[in-house]
Amino acid sequence: MRFAAIGDSFTEGVGDDLPDGGVRGWADLVAAGLAAGLDEPVDYVNLAIRGRLIEPIVRDQLEAALALDPLPTVISFNGGGNDMMRPGFALERIVELIEHAIARCREAGVELLMLSGGDPTMRLPRGATMSERGRIYLEAVDGILQRHPEQAFVDNWSDQELRRAPYWSPDRLHLGPLGHERVAARVLTALGVETELPTSEDTSAETRRALDEARYYGRYVLPWIGRRLTRRSSGDGRVAKHPDWVRIDPSAVRESAPPTR
Repeated sequence: MRFAAIGDSFTEGVGDDLPDGGVRGWADLVAAGLAAGLDEPVDYVNLAIRGRLIEPIVRDQLEAALALDPLPTVISFNGGGNDMMRPGFALERIVELIEHAIARCREAGVELLMLSGGDPTMRLPRGATMSERGRIYLEAVDGILQRHPEQAFVDNWSDQELRRAPYWSPDRLHLGPLGHERVAARVLTALGVETELPTSEDTSAETRRALDEARYYGRYVLPWIGRRLTRRSSGDGRVAKHPDWVRIDPSAVRESAPPTR
C-alpha cells in the first residue's frame, strides 16, 4: 500500500500539534492505521501545505503525487476550504478542478479518495456565509458523484458530532487532536480498515466571555485579516512535510500505540 495525501492545512495536520513544533493530523494517523490494519508496511507521502487554494493543490500537488515512482496506490484529496473564505468563490472552477483530478487519477490507474473537512462555522466570524458556501459546495460534489458513481467520498462536513467544540483547536478553524482522530477513523473505514469513531465525553456547554472573545480575535482573527489585506498566506515559504515516500512499519506502530484499557 502506498498512500499519498494532498490538500491544505486540514490534510497537513494543523491543529494536531507535536511537542517538537510540527503537526501530526489525520493523514499521518491513516498511514499508521493502514500499516497496523493491513499488517504490512505502508509507504506514505504528504504533500499538503496550509493555506493552499484548490487550484495549486490540483495543479502542483496532484501532479507531484502522480509523478512519484512508484505510483501511489491511493491518493486522498481535499481542497476548497480556503477558497470558501475568499471573496471570489468560483464554484464552477472548483468543480472543473475536482473533475480534472478524478480524470487524471483514472488515467494513471490510481485510486482517488475525496473527502471534505469538518464544519467549523458555528463558532467562526462570518460563519453563516461559510456555512452557506459549504452547503453549495456539497451540493456541487453530489452532482460530481452522480456523474462519477465509482468515486469514493468521505463527507466530514455533514458529521454533526464533529461540529462540537471538543473536536476543534483554539483557533476554531482547524481540528484539534480528537477531531483529526475522528476523521482518520472515517477515512480508514472507507479504505477497508474498520475503525471505531472516537467521541468526546465532554458534554459541558461552551461559554464565551467577552475577555476570551477579545483575546481570540487578537490572536487569530486580526492576523488572518492582515494576511488577506497584504495578500499573504499562512503557507508562504512552507514545504510539504513528507514530500518523498516514508515507510511506516506495522511493528513500529504497535510499539508506539498507547496501551488498551
